[in-house]
Amino acid sequence: MFNTSKVRTAMKAFSPTLVSPGEKTRQAAVAIIAREASMDGAEQTEVLFIQRAERPGDPWSGQMAFPGGHREDSDISLLAAAMRETHEEIGLSLDNADYLGALNHQQAQPRGRVLNMLIAPHVFVTQDLPDFTPNREVADIVWAPVPTLASNTLHDTQTLKMAGRPTIFNGYRLSGGHFVWGLTYRILKSFFTAVDSTWQPPEEVE
Repeated sequence: MFNTSKVRTAMKAFSPTLVSPGEKTRQAAVAIIAREASMDGAEQTEVLFIQRAERPGDPWSGQMAFPGGHREDSDISLLAAAMRETHEEIGLSLDNADYLGALNHQQAQPRGRVLNMLIAPHVFVTQDLPDFTPNREVADIVWAPVPTLASNTLHDTQTLKMAGRPTIFNGYRLSGGHFVWGLTYRILKSFFTAVDSTWQPPEEVE
């Protein structure tokens, strides 16, 4: 069972694979935020996603994502960047959240283009339930059940154009039809593997 207790225990023992950025490597960080929510009288672990607003020039425009963004000069670390961006994007302060650690760094590959850019995911558990105040970069905020995601029952595919050609992408279909794919899908699978080394990804369509 994927719950916050198991996540806490697993992250204490997890040793992430981190990338040392080069001089020209762009750096960004995201926050994987979990909470315990009551569902039909029972506690259920959920994880937070945002839908990025449609914005010209944004390679992740309109996609489902974890809160986060680029590291700025004022950020003392990638962790600080994830916390700052989360507060700016959705109005959620992670100052009082439990920080559980980092996941493996990921390389950005928006729409098939490999960039010299690393993404650092950081895991939190929060008990704060604020009235979110999304900024102009965020179109929607969605909580999704972690056990259901990890069971792969929400696995789906979607055909999107890549370099002008229809391409099939694997991912998870959330309520409301939101489709988690690409970088966020890769990070989510990395999260499940960190929490449970025996976890198996869905049978993906190639």
